Formats: sequence, C-alpha cells, structure tokens
Amino acid sequence: MDIRYIQSFVSVVEFGSMAEAARHLDLTPAAVAARVHALEEEIGTKLITRVGRVVRPTETGILFLDRARTILREIRELKSLIGTGASVGEMRIGVFVSAMVSVLPPVLRRFYARHPELKVFVKVGSSIDLCNQVGNNDLDAAIIVEPQFAIGKGCEWKSITEEELIVVAPAEFSNREAHDLLQNEPFIRYDRSVLGGQLADRYLRDHDLRPHQRLEIDGLLAIAALVNQRLGVGLIPDWSPLWSSGMDIVRIPLPDRPPVRRVGIVWSKQGARATLSRQFVEDAEVVFAS
Repeated sequence: MDIRYIQSFVSVVEFGSMAEAARHLDLTPAAVAARVHALEEEIGTKLITRVGRVVRPTETGILFLDRARTILREIRELKSLIGTGASVGEMRIGVFVSAMVSVLPPVLRRFYARHPELKVFVKVGSSIDLCNQVGNNDLDAAIIVEPQFAIGKGCEWKSITEEELIVVAPAEFSNREAHDLLQNEPFIRYDRSVLGGQLADRYLRDHDLRPHQRLEIDGLLAIAALVNQRLGVGLIPDWSPLWSSGMDIVRIPLPDRPPVRRVGIVWSKQGARATLSRQFVEDAEVVFAS
C-alpha cells in the first residue's frame, strides 16, 4: 500500500475537495483522484463519495480515516527519529485565522533562530477543530483562542496574550459611547460559531443590548473593512493589525472591565516533537511578554 495514496485520501477528506487537496500536495486534481482510486482498488471498496461539490468519506472511508491518520503520524515520527536530512523532522502547527498575521510570524521568527533547518507544516482552522486535532496527535501544537471545554489529558494549554472586546466604528463616531453605538447603529456581528463571536454575543445579552443586526460574518479584517465602508459598527477583540491597516476606523472602549479573548497555545505533551512544542510555547511567551 503506497503511503502517497494514503496521504492523498486523508488530504481529500480534510479539505473536502480534490482541487484543494491537489494544491496542498502540489499535484494536479487528476493525479490526486488517480491515487485515491488506486487506493480504493487495492482495498476493494469506495472510500469517498461526492455530495454536491463536496467530497465526503463513505462509511468505510470514515473507518479507514482514523487508521490512515495514525499511519501517517507514525511515519512522520519515525522519520524524525532516524533523520531525513533534518535533525528533528517536520513539525505540524495549527493556527486560527486572525492569528496568522498577528501571532504566528513573530513567534516563528524566534523559533527558527533555534531550529533553522526545521520543516513546519501550518494548518489554518477554527480553534475548536485545531484543539481536537492536537488531542488526536494530528498536530503537535496550535495557536488558538482559549478553549471553553476540557482539553485532552495528553495536552497542555498556555495563554500568551489577551485582547479586550471593543467597539470598532467609523472615525466620525469617535465621541460616542460604546453602548449607544451598539444600540442605535447598524450592527455587523462577529460570527457566533467562533469563540470570539460567542464572547461578543454573551456581552450583548449580559448587558441587555439588542443591536439592529445588518449581517453576521467571520473575520476581524472583514468586519473592519465593512465598518470602513460605513455599513455599521462591530463588537470584536482589539486585534492589533486593524490599527495599522490605514482604514478610517476607531476603537471605542467598553465601559467598566471589558471581557477579553485569551489567545494561547495548546500542545501535545507526548510524541517525538513534545520538546519542540514546549520550545515553541517558550518562544511565544518571550515574544508577547512585553
């Protein structure tokens, strides 16, 4: 059984698309499809099926997926032990979307100073999904918003920075109060399927604020861009890249002590790269210590 075929199958399931899997693997969609088909031929049953435009695993594919991930993980760890041109193999790090530009780059810069030859694979996803993948040992570590649930027994969590909730508004509203804006201006809601959006939603309910919602969307930069177009105001974490974006927006502080979104790292204490993961956390703590 060719390990490349297994990798292609796992990538197709994870990305839900032949085309996306092909981009990740640097192959053509036809080559990925051929690999998956060859794997199905060898096993003797269908592993994936199409539902509209999305590719999903069959019932057999779901059963095969867990073992396939284990095989790939064990091969990565074996390579890191015996050496494949790099002394520590490949590290797999997860990161939620907004941390891609605010947290990951400065931490990786310091981390690579220690390990200039290290190979890193970065996976972008939701904090909840990334936390689960660390718990399943599919990722070595992940930069996420603080979990609102118990993490796996083999994992550890460390907060590295906090972002207060603020109202982001067009610059001409700089003299108005936060609750006035939330109650009386069109509202651009931060997606409640992500933890930051849930934090904002809880604040509104706790303060009996019923904004006139215009739309709901994920992405802090997207919300700020909509505010910049005078489409409304938002209640979001105080994300530093917004204030160097050149947009004509202002932050309006919430009264009293605002809620905070804690951003940190969850990592696996087990496996071949547990020491690397701990060093990654240490570097993050130094970067955000000031």
